[in-house]
Amino acid sequence: MNNKLVRLLIVILIIFAVAGCSKPDSVATSEKTQTINIGVTSGPFEKIANKLKEVAKNRGITVKVTTFNDYILPNQALVQGKIDVNVYQTSQFLEQYNKDHKTNITAIAKAYTSSQAIYSEKYNDIKDIPKNATVGIPNDPINLWRGLLIYQSAGLITLKPGTNSKATIKDIEENPKNLKFKELEAGMLAPTLKNLDAAIIPSNYALQNGYNPKKDALFLEDSDKFATFAAVTPKNKDNKQIKKLVELYGSKEMKAYIKKHYDGVYNPVDNPFDLTEEAVKQ
Repeated sequence: MNNKLVRLLIVILIIFAVAGCSKPDSVATSEKTQTINIGVTSGPFEKIANKLKEVAKNRGITVKVTTFNDYILPNQALVQGKIDVNVYQTSQFLEQYNKDHKTNITAIAKAYTSSQAIYSEKYNDIKDIPKNATVGIPNDPINLWRGLLIYQSAGLITLKPGTNSKATIKDIEENPKNLKFKELEAGMLAPTLKNLDAAIIPSNYALQNGYNPKKDALFLEDSDKFATFAAVTPKNKDNKQIKKLVELYGSKEMKAYIKKHYDGVYNPVDNPFDLTEEAVKQ
């Protein structure tokens, strides 16, 4: 009986000794091999993220890229904890999303600036768009406002003074060609372009559907006007591993890749963590 008790005590001591020795190593290994799941929309954002994954691997950071096909799902997945960070939206879009869905997603860094453009299958010059033409525009609030600004910059309409990010079609003050605006989900604008006289298509969807913004667009927006951000939930806003990852968007490798493949459409930024009001709302 005593021998059995002694053996039992020895087994218990060995278990505790092994557990005590292995616990720190387990935590350290977990930290080193932590996989960061980054959410993006399909097309160029996905390709850029896959390049980031490659660059991150060389820095000892493991990345998983999860792709979505619209502008709402990446934020839903973030809130649900299915991804750790997403990179696809402007600060203006994020601000509106938080208001509409009562969330508090936080932008922690700029990844690159982006542009949108006006396209047409029927006309080769912006001046050729006729009177009473039907033109497409994204239907989500921020891209609707952004689209109106692009049509204004192209000289097709004039907006009322003081028009802000809450702008709608009703904020058009002058419409000399009497354009008819068709509001569509952003991802549907490229597939339906043939049925429209012209349309504004976000560049990620344009590239995905075979349109080259620099070659095919009738009018290309200033690419430095809107930045694309890395966003997280509050619990991850100070996560060092995620910050190390998003900082790589400003690395030499990423700058070279973005410039080579998307110059003038997506442009890298020099100070990703500069989130001053002027920098965020360019």
